[in-house]
Amino acid sequence: MIGVAYPEVIRVFATSQDPDFDGPWQARTPSNSTGSAVVIGPGLLLTGAHVVANATFLQVQKPAQPDKAIARVRAVSHDCDLALLEVVDPPDFLDDIEPADVGPMPKLRDEVAVVGYPVGGEEISITEGVVSRIEVQRYSHSQRHLLAVTVDAAINAGNSGGPVFGDGRVVGIAFQKLTGVDNIGEMVPPPIIRAFLDGVKSGKHPEIPALGITTQNLENPLLRKQLGLADGQRGVVVLHIDHSGSSDGILQERDVITSIDALPIANNGTVQYIGQHRTRYDVVLGHRYVGDKVKLEVIRKGRAKLVEVELKKWTPLVPRSRYDMPPQYFVYGGLVFQTLTRDYLTTWDKWWNKAPKEFLNYYYLGFRTATQHEVVILTQVLADEINVGYSHLYNEAIATLNGRAPLDMIDFVSQLSSARGVVEITTTSGGMIMLDAEEVRKATQRILTRYHIPRDRTAGLPGAQPTIAPPLRAALP
Repeated sequence: MIGVAYPEVIRVFATSQDPDFDGPWQARTPSNSTGSAVVIGPGLLLTGAHVVANATFLQVQKPAQPDKAIARVRAVSHDCDLALLEVVDPPDFLDDIEPADVGPMPKLRDEVAVVGYPVGGEEISITEGVVSRIEVQRYSHSQRHLLAVTVDAAINAGNSGGPVFGDGRVVGIAFQKLTGVDNIGEMVPPPIIRAFLDGVKSGKHPEIPALGITTQNLENPLLRKQLGLADGQRGVVVLHIDHSGSSDGILQERDVITSIDALPIANNGTVQYIGQHRTRYDVVLGHRYVGDKVKLEVIRKGRAKLVEVELKKWTPLVPRSRYDMPPQYFVYGGLVFQTLTRDYLTTWDKWWNKAPKEFLNYYYLGFRTATQHEVVILTQVLADEINVGYSHLYNEAIATLNGRAPLDMIDFVSQLSSARGVVEITTTSGGMIMLDAEEVRKATQRILTRYHIPRDRTAGLPGAQPTIAPPLRAALP
């Protein structure tokens, strides 16, 4: 492609269909969006996971060319907001383009160029700036805290997923910008890009693992002394350990972690990453895989220990944003039950203020336990003669079913599906619901027909019937 600047930068056209968490048995109206990508191998494109999230159809277009090709998602990691696309028709669409190389980690004040197709025009756009910050940031797409590089070049809608070049090589993938200020954008850095690509190549799980703990910094000298630390010893103290998480059975509450992967942890919870950047100690997890092992130096009741933790995926009590999958729901006697997720919370405008306080408490402060892996909630009551008098009990969490707290949605649905006689459900506000299981079975089809609901539960839940339409998934060609 002679005469074209950055021919390896490709435009992505995505048609997406997001699930409707207010009516979980249906999807929202399809929408169209654009993003950017970069060629990194024969027929392969690297872009942002949010560019192709919930996508049903993908096309790509080369610079200054009218024709488009059909693409599909080969691999995606929503945790680190990266996706690998492959062109399927025509398969030789990218053969005339030399793939870009992934470069080294940039340094502060390095000059970079953000290249892509932001809104407002059809041609390629290039904005230049410098690297202004390198530290762990919150990825808005996944709510994970991972290493990110901040640049002062403009990143706008349409730039997302596009490459950031430094010295002719890709040194980042643009993925978000700081709202309310000008020209502060963030990119996924090379260590995370390489970990994603290497993981795809070797068949590793794409999720970023977690230690499964909550910690507190130890900047208070009396607190350090009471926890058994000697002068000069530093670290963070373990407050909580997630049930069945990476550290369950290995760490204990009030353990002080003094180093991770041989990197000393300061009292403010930071480490010196790759010898240059002081940032959060869990930065080392960004280029690790589920199943990897990490060594921790720990002080327990004044005695030093070296422990090894096998990393598992992050499983919070309230799942963060999920993509390419339908929400779990179950309609029983006109009562609509769902799993509490961040996606459901976002059905409220300014949800962090407007969502039910109980739900927010689960989201911010709740932890998985041996008796509760998920929060089952009653989200609405579809009026019918069988549920008269219960219409005020929506948007509440389920406390018990026949006297026992449900472990998760699968357990709850399994219990209800096999119930006989009178079923008693209590909510966390003290609300009481009683239904006759046999009458519910007789009423199910009537209620589903009345409210145009195709099935009473999500495919995959106990008792679900096979469906003709496939569940939401990414990028079918």
